[in-house]
Amino acid sequence: MALWRAYQRALAAHPWKVQVLTAGSLMGLGDIISQQLVERRGLREHQTGRTLIMISLGCGFVGPVVGGWYKVLDRIIPGTTKVDALKKMLLDQGAFAPCFLGCFLPLVGTLSGLSAQDNWAKLQRDYPDALITNYYLWPAVQLANFYLVPLHYRYDRLLPHPLLS
Repeated sequence: MALWRAYQRALAAHPWKVQVLTAGSLMGLGDIISQQLVERRGLREHQTGRTLIMISLGCGFVGPVVGGWYKVLDRIIPGTTKVDALKKMLLDQGAFAPCFLGCFLPLVGTLSGLSAQDNWAKLQRDYPDALITNYYLWPAVQLANFYLVPLHYRYDRLLPHPLLS
């Protein structure tokens, strides 16, 4: 409980910084979980560079972009009713998610060292599956997020892994 209270105090005092650091931490943790529990790489085969890329993307892209989007979304559709949450989810998934993935995937490719040509080919190959996979999970998660979670606690979405393979 003391850790939670410290987090809440930090969030109240420095919301943007805490959101960015939280996004980076969650992205890094998500990659560690993916490599260790899903891919079963083991510690010796863990791709530390990949984890660092995910942390960097969380801090430098996902946290600021998603945090800013949630603020804009709450201005466009104020309120916390079930209907408001449904409207937010539809706008989020219909407009934001396709654009977000279209930016996120090339960033991953660039930070992974892909050439422009290889990055474009990877985007064309992976984007449809990533968007379809997004729609299996995130509409329900975002509906709950927009209905149950106050704005200052909302954070990034974790994307399917492995994005860097």
